[in-house]
Amino acid sequence: MRCLLLLLLSLSLALCDVLAQDGGGEVTLVVLGNAQDGGYPHIGCTREDCRNLFLRPASNHHVVALGLVDAESGEQFLFEATPDLPRQTFLLAEEEGAHGGMPDGIFLTHAHWGHYAGLGSLGRESLGADGVPVYAMPQMAEFLRTNGPWSQLVDLNNIDIQPLEKDQTVQAGQRVAVTPIRVPHRDEFSETVGYRIQGPNRTALFIPDIDKWSKWERSLEAEVAAVDIAFLDGTFFDGAELGHRDMAEIPHPFIVESLALMASWPAAERDKVHFTHLNHTNRLLDPASEATRRVLDAGCHVARFGDHHDL
Repeated sequence: MRCLLLLLLSLSLALCDVLAQDGGGEVTLVVLGNAQDGGYPHIGCTREDCRNLFLRPASNHHVVALGLVDAESGEQFLFEATPDLPRQTFLLAEEEGAHGGMPDGIFLTHAHWGHYAGLGSLGRESLGADGVPVYAMPQMAEFLRTNGPWSQLVDLNNIDIQPLEKDQTVQAGQRVAVTPIRVPHRDEFSETVGYRIQGPNRTALFIPDIDKWSKWERSLEAEVAAVDIAFLDGTFFDGAELGHRDMAEIPHPFIVESLALMASWPAAERDKVHFTHLNHTNRLLDPASEATRRVLDAGCHVARFGDHHDL
């Protein structure tokens, strides 16, 4: 009996030591949306799938966003403030380990409508929030401070702008580090960034918007190699999707271009890639589509609502 007690005590101490090393409790990224700014169904879309969703809304179609929860501390963060912010903050607060209130911080990538418009839900006409930290690059922060109605959020302290600088890491709570990375995009109102999100054990890359990988001063392969999972711009599958729009006005890497670029990568590197920010015309929105099968056959993935990834 004495030997058994000593063995149990030893195992207990070993477990405590492991928990102390990894911080105990998981840090988790959750996909809260994978659609492009206009959402899905999209305004003006008359296809049968859009019509069906307008008539019978689904709960799993939201504009691109990631949530992060530290189950140990209860801290929660949101990447992007989309038009679906009310539901996305609710879902984030419902995650195991979350404290149930507003996020402890919101990280913005740039000043295109679908990535910051949700901030309006924090204002006087809606929540009347008290000092929600909003992390923003210099031009993005200046845009919010000097343009209504966003400036009212600042004046009323509904949001508390936290300044970011490119390649300068900030702490998101106790166990997560976030680094903004500049990317080339249509910067009419602000610069555009992606984020490297480093947890206790794993690191993620989040780049929902970029013009073309070839325009980036960095190597996409090197950036993906430096992380464990990468959420990348997958707006359009190919150049034939928008017959009525000039694609030069809305440049993004086509999925077919990205897959060609990644074809020579090791399988383990392609396995890290999860395409997101899908336009309503993108067949990847349908998990059963031929387009989805092509992505999976290429060794990559499509970010789906509700996906969880431990960091």
